[in-house]
Amino acid sequence: MGHTTSKSTSSDNSDASNSEPHHSYRHRIKHKLHLHHHRTTASHRSNLNTHDDFAGIALVTLVSAEMNFKDKWLACVSIGEQTFRTHVSQQTNKPVWKSEKKFILEKNGAHIAKVSVFETNRLSKNNLIGYCEIDFLKFLSQVSDSGTEVFELFDPSSSNTVVGKICVSCSIEDPIEIEKSFARRILSIVDYNGDGNLSFSEFSELINAFGNKLAAKKTEELFKAADENGDGVVSMDELALLLALQQEEESLINCCPVCGELLEISDKLNSVIHMSLCFDEGTGNQVMTGGFLTDTQASYGWMFKLSEWTHVSSYDVGLNSGSSASHIVVFDRLKKRLVEEIIDGKIILSMRAIYQSKLGLGIMDKGAKEILQSLSEKQGKKMNSVESAKDIPAFLEFFKDQINLDEVKYPLDHFKTFNDFFTRELKPGARPIVGVGRDDVAVCAADCRLMAFRTAEESLRFWIKGKKFSIQGLLGNNISCSNAFVNGTLVIFRLAPQDYHRFHFPVSGTIEQIVDIPGSLYTVNPIAVNSKYCNVFTENKRAVSIISTADFGKVAYVAIGATMVGSITFTKKQGDYVHKGDEFGYFSFGGSTVICVFEKDSIALDEDLLANSARSLETLVSVGMQLGVSIKKRV
Repeated sequence: MGHTTSKSTSSDNSDASNSEPHHSYRHRIKHKLHLHHHRTTASHRSNLNTHDDFAGIALVTLVSAEMNFKDKWLACVSIGEQTFRTHVSQQTNKPVWKSEKKFILEKNGAHIAKVSVFETNRLSKNNLIGYCEIDFLKFLSQVSDSGTEVFELFDPSSSNTVVGKICVSCSIEDPIEIEKSFARRILSIVDYNGDGNLSFSEFSELINAFGNKLAAKKTEELFKAADENGDGVVSMDELALLLALQQEEESLINCCPVCGELLEISDKLNSVIHMSLCFDEGTGNQVMTGGFLTDTQASYGWMFKLSEWTHVSSYDVGLNSGSSASHIVVFDRLKKRLVEEIIDGKIILSMRAIYQSKLGLGIMDKGAKEILQSLSEKQGKKMNSVESAKDIPAFLEFFKDQINLDEVKYPLDHFKTFNDFFTRELKPGARPIVGVGRDDVAVCAADCRLMAFRTAEESLRFWIKGKKFSIQGLLGNNISCSNAFVNGTLVIFRLAPQDYHRFHFPVSGTIEQIVDIPGSLYTVNPIAVNSKYCNVFTENKRAVSIISTADFGKVAYVAIGATMVGSITFTKKQGDYVHKGDEFGYFSFGGSTVICVFEKDSIALDEDLLANSARSLETLVSVGMQLGVSIKKRV
């Protein structure tokens, strides 16, 4: 990612003049503006719901760090759906980067950033050594006059172990200053003689270059408004103030002069923010490289870049990341940023071979299902053996930054088998339940990656690609009230191996029925769910429960078995009255899924969950987070 200066060379100007003699001045303006062009990324795009939500544009600088050993280091900062990385330092235990980046800061949006530090001595993937999380809104309200603070870096395996320190600075601009600064940057480019003034003819050409025909007709009026002393020229500060005020009242610029993107005239604040970020010329420090989704992606070495170049895999949010890529990117609802789900590469390759080809599913149909069942049973017995306890440390190391041992109810030496740990309980209060006492508020049923759809038809468009999926097929033939769920609302809670594997009730009510349905043990990974060759949810082993509620009518609760899941264990039984947030049961080793189906027009799901799902993007949620609110009249 290049970083250009605000002045072009004289040779650039002469080339422009020769190539377009009839429009030389306008061409030179556009040519100089485009010298500042950076690839437009998410950081250049703002979508503020209200102006009150805008906290400013934050300039964040990763200054330096102190680590416990010498190496070559890089650092990443992740916020929202964007990640930036520094250059790689020299071999040292005190790396200095002075790498900066600007991004939009929103009061109700993403403002908690993860800062990660990686050692770079690995061939294909650099090693995460330490991280910290910074709430920039809080940081800016408490930071010293210097705007700089030192944060402790924690070991990904243990939030109690400090592995180093990092120095971070942050400053923020208010909207008026952003507008003035942006105007000055544009004007500094068109001031060819560098005297700090623009004549009327120069000003006219500048307005014409902005492409606003209405403003062009008012050029003389605008110029006189700026030329307060009547000397026939306008100073840079005078013109910057005029443009800032005009941009606030009536936009002079219809498209971004840097990237060419059309701007929403009715949304002046977002337009100014877009242009300011697009046009940012920095302060002379090293600018961080952007365009990454997660810190994991940003930290990959040359082998990852090679695979991208040869199109071996894609790296994106949404459906492609589940169906055809070697990475799954999900949106962390709590921290409002993208995170990557860790999956062993060999498992990815085998799942692709089976679930993304007719040949693979043909093999499954010719006896491999029985083999998978047998392997699952053997693996289940192994994970219940005393010898399996030795696998716990390696499991924790693989998922070192995704399992919080501080939440676990018992210490590690309490678990005598691997499955004991896999089905671990959490400490009381580790998962607060939203809306306690309000049964009209539904909550998330598991620590999981969630997809939510108003209807089953929506789920088929955005997520489930199995040709035979239907609500009736999911619930089976032995549920007497299955017709009540036709055209109902569908929520998929997918548990990954690193998750807390106990599932809970999303609503309060009485368990009317629990029906076991035998079936296959396909994986519930998106690679299989997104496959058009199999029907994971309607062919897998599952247990269907019907919960009768006062606020949502009947709710179907489907616990689905998956690869290497030997059993689904319930801790409640038919006839029990339960409260939302109560534990319902647990899955043994392997990772699995819960699906809840609500009657039509009984629940208004939270909009952020629906919006992410419409992008084929799973949302990382925890037990007890709000799922939606009842819109059904009580009977």
